[in-house]
Amino acid sequence: MSIKNCYNVADFRKIAKRKLPHAIFEYMDGGAEDEITLRQNVSAFDHYSLIPETLVDVSSINTKTKVLGVEMDLPFFCGPSGASRLYHQDKEFGVATAADELGIIYSLATFGTASIEEIGAVTKGPKMFQVYVFKDRGISLEFLSRAKAANFNSICITVDSSIGGNRERDLRSGLSFPPKIKPSTFFQFAAKPAWSLPFLASNQDFEMSNIAHKVDAFGGGMNTFELAHSLFDVSVTWNDIAEFRNNWDGPLALKGILSVEDAKKAIDVGASAIIVSTHGGRQLDGVMPTIHQIANIRDAVGDKIEIIADSGIRRGTHIIKALAMGADACSFARPYIYGLAAGGEAGVSKVLGILKEELERDMGLLGVTSINQISERHIARNHL
Repeated sequence: MSIKNCYNVADFRKIAKRKLPHAIFEYMDGGAEDEITLRQNVSAFDHYSLIPETLVDVSSINTKTKVLGVEMDLPFFCGPSGASRLYHQDKEFGVATAADELGIIYSLATFGTASIEEIGAVTKGPKMFQVYVFKDRGISLEFLSRAKAANFNSICITVDSSIGGNRERDLRSGLSFPPKIKPSTFFQFAAKPAWSLPFLASNQDFEMSNIAHKVDAFGGGMNTFELAHSLFDVSVTWNDIAEFRNNWDGPLALKGILSVEDAKKAIDVGASAIIVSTHGGRQLDGVMPTIHQIANIRDAVGDKIEIIADSGIRRGTHIIKALAMGADACSFARPYIYGLAAGGEAGVSKVLGILKEELERDMGLLGVTSINQISERHIARNHL
């Protein structure tokens, strides 16, 4: 199968699995512990049915919306995902370019393998930078001035990762940062020369570009849990978020909100948006899937803050269901990194294009012609 014959996100996942070394695919695809949340992020959408309206003129479908202070051509965007060089040589550049061409936000991760400045130079489209709160606050706060200088429109602070999740697939596979060929991974890499040879030829072109100048933590071959534990501040509180708000004058989102009370607190500290997310099922296992919480949070906060639904998005109907429950937009990472692994920038473009086509078609089938027409009357909870 080639990307030419891919018709949905699941098809790209199959190619990614075939192309990547086992440890790399497991890192991309895996979740925490028993991976209950990882699975339910997607399956929870099946608990909701859409209710279409008929005899509507759907000859013109308008998917434009505004979120995080920018006009987007679609109500979804590329959320942050670190270490994209793991998956393809096009790394973050390929994703940012594909997002720019589609008129949607690209989010660069703290642990990206391209820098804030490099992405700022590559794309003039809307951009968000994702921030982790480190023990060394100077590093985290420095991100804000760098992002502003590189014309990033917004930032999001990830608030659900002060402690690294227990990702057992990574422990079993022997993954380290940067990836190293060692006895436990030799045969994995040798079995995938199409990935391994370009990686080796580029002198293992792998650097955590945004923090490499400050943190000497990537030469020791740490696993992801050790890396998170060494950098993240486990004492971070809402008071720290207020400090970031005071140092950033643009839209600010908090990523990893699931509780109604936290959503209310986000308003109190001046957040522009919350990204309702389970971190793709990679942190605390067994939490409420995102789609189940959107309406609860919207009912509690009204229109005081934007809500972005993240985790589990695989279909255009998933996007519509999230919007019907009260989300302003959706974000995701796995769909586009499957595309990146499968075919570089071209793979990302095709994944995003498929989701765009699904969304437009599904809106027409639902009987709506613009994003603001999608509402709770179009959705019902199943009794599964």
